[in-house]
Amino acid sequence: MATGRHVAIIGAGAVGVISAIEALREGHRVTLIDPGEPGGEQAASYGNAGWLSSHSVIPPAEPGVWKKVPGYLIDPLGPLAIRWSYLPKVLPWLIKYLLSGWTEARVEKTAFALRDLLKDAPLLHKKLAEEAGVPELIERNGVMHVFPSRGNFDNDLGWHLRKKVGVEWLELNADEMRQREPDLHPRYTFGVVVEEAGRCRNPGAYVAALAQHAMASGAKHVRAKATGLKLSGNTLVAVVTETGEIPCDAAVVAAGARSKQLTASVGDPLPLETERGYHVMIENPESGPRSSMMASDAKMVVNWTDKGLRAAGTVEIAGLEAAPNWKRAEILRNHLFSMFPKLPKDIPASRIKTWFGHRPSMPDGRPCIGYARASRDIVYAFGHGHVGLVGSARTGRLVAQLLSGKQPEIPLAPFAPDRFL
Repeated sequence: MATGRHVAIIGAGAVGVISAIEALREGHRVTLIDPGEPGGEQAASYGNAGWLSSHSVIPPAEPGVWKKVPGYLIDPLGPLAIRWSYLPKVLPWLIKYLLSGWTEARVEKTAFALRDLLKDAPLLHKKLAEEAGVPELIERNGVMHVFPSRGNFDNDLGWHLRKKVGVEWLELNADEMRQREPDLHPRYTFGVVVEEAGRCRNPGAYVAALAQHAMASGAKHVRAKATGLKLSGNTLVAVVTETGEIPCDAAVVAAGARSKQLTASVGDPLPLETERGYHVMIENPESGPRSSMMASDAKMVVNWTDKGLRAAGTVEIAGLEAAPNWKRAEILRNHLFSMFPKLPKDIPASRIKTWFGHRPSMPDGRPCIGYARASRDIVYAFGHGHVGLVGSARTGRLVAQLLSGKQPEIPLAPFAPDRFL
């Protein structure tokens, strides 16, 4: 394939803007197509928990999860909730989701694939942040997982598989945890610290800075909503938007949860769904963790950001159009106050912010990274689920390699879009 092509990248989230930076490095001309502001509140990148967890290699579905589906339907405020009204539409995706985690072997296959994608991610992001002039936004100082007991850790399949794929950690007993985290509730008696991991102090500002860096390096930003891809035979000729066509030689579909319509326009009906996520953030809290952490019982990440103490997590399956259920954000807030009892109970409502957004998720927990069936001029890079921010750094490099016809730096067979076609 010729280098120096005009590449249209659909989506200016973390994956899209890093793909733009890496494509420019390869000598391509780049146009970013997105109706919104990069890093703005409308973007999934903005509301990310902020973890750069290179050990997040376990897909959402594990063996036996099918037994919990009735509970997901009954409890609209559980860690994973499915709205009854959306069940008929999501059922085909849900079946694939359950089957992908049916056996330990299937989960292990995904763990090895995701480890390739995420390994060294904090270092890759640190280099990007330095290039973009915001080195302070990326920290590589480890993350902590806390458990009510050692048994909760020992009985978790995910940690057995993390060890198998090469993740290392430091184990802490109750006293050691208390020395590190004096404000944490004493019900947590065991913890692990994954020292290779990192965090982003402000995901929205980070993505905005990367977008500015891409544009300073030559990329253009067209504010438009892409609706399709136009082919002549197996050659891409344009991206179709609501305001007209944008001629190009190649395109990258990195539109997150809104990528499904674009792939369908060239004959790839991929099973992309949105895992709707929420966060709550307390501005200027008087208490909290010293390090970024995840609580096993709450299924929630707690992370200091430049804007405040952020708690993010849980999943709601209800599609792109349903209104938010803000009670789910209240649950996160309640968990946060429970984890850190010294947080004042009378914090003014004006200092407690909530957010809602859409994680783009494939049923097997692996993103789609690869060529469209109809044309190698089209590269897919979406569906990262819970690892969008951390996985974006290497994904952008892979996209640039595919655009230039180079050998990808990791095996892409596990992420091939046609695994579902």
